[in-house]
Amino acid sequence: MIEELLNDPNTGKYAVIGTLLFFVAVEIFAGHFKNTTRTKDDWAMEILGFLLLSFTSFVSLIGIVFLGEKLFPGIYNSLASTSLWIAVPIYMFADDLAQYWYHRSAHEYDFLWKHHRPHHAAEEMGIMVSFRNSFVYYTFIPNIWIAAIFTFLGLIPATIIGLIIKQLVVFSSHSTFKWDEYAYKFKTLSPVMWVIEHIFVTPAFHYAHHGKSKADLISDPNGNFGNAFTIWDQLFGTATFTRKFPTELGLQTDPKDGWAPHMFYPFISSKKEGSEISKGFKREKSTTLEAIEVELEAGTHLWCQCGYSRNAPFCDGSHHGTKHKPMAFATVKKRKVKICNCKMTKTGPFCDNTHLTIK
Repeated sequence: MIEELLNDPNTGKYAVIGTLLFFVAVEIFAGHFKNTTRTKDDWAMEILGFLLLSFTSFVSLIGIVFLGEKLFPGIYNSLASTSLWIAVPIYMFADDLAQYWYHRSAHEYDFLWKHHRPHHAAEEMGIMVSFRNSFVYYTFIPNIWIAAIFTFLGLIPATIIGLIIKQLVVFSSHSTFKWDEYAYKFKTLSPVMWVIEHIFVTPAFHYAHHGKSKADLISDPNGNFGNAFTIWDQLFGTATFTRKFPTELGLQTDPKDGWAPHMFYPFISSKKEGSEISKGFKREKSTTLEAIEVELEAGTHLWCQCGYSRNAPFCDGSHHGTKHKPMAFATVKKRKVKICNCKMTKTGPFCDNTHLTIK
């Protein structure tokens, strides 16, 4: 019975839907949907995103198996006898490493960022947020193609088991049920939680990725890219562990684009002025060859390093879609300072007069 289920490609679909429904039930019980501030556009993006992902997954599976049988008949089901103890880890690591770099690229390259942007426009968490990406994002996402290739090679049981484990992690890290928050309250569980969070993505780890601004010293919208595992973030220097949850989620400057441009850009563009997904939008440099003198209040500030902020010299989130991150710095008391705006200083964020040497 179990062997038959694990060798049926449809089992993976049912398992993902079953896991989704489980977390939906948890969120309903916890009162999330009763207290939600989601708009009609939010619901449209989340439901449509789920349908788009399901459709692209189906097409990729059918396409890979059909073309594979025609072009490479000799390797069809060739790895079917591989031990699950070998196949499952290989599938999960290949899947997650590919997703790490795809996800990270979606924050570092403008083209992909515009299609991943719907995910970060969400101002509250919930398992359905995991489906907020455009159809272009899902067309190129490596996970569905990897799953299709593993299925073609005969590794259906490993793919199904891997999908179940991954979706449990992904749904739990987006859910409003922050299970790790309860665990962190018990000192005796701290060593156990350290091991768990240094292997798997926890709600605290992923919530930080959705935080609005790094200024709260919790959020890291340009880090914590892991999908199921945190090991890639640790390996490539993008991990932030705080065991805390940001109070503000979303984009720093959000024109509140509707569901249609979010999901179908560039075929449908936003009519909101200044939106990154509006027709003809172009990033404009805000750098100057002179420092900007400002009076800073005591607290944490974010210095813009990308040179596109419309709130120069401070960050306004315009670095999304570039390889730049803002620099957080703190002042203990109110004072006047000169902040670099040429982005060439070696003593950032403060001006060191490097701009005087630029011709």
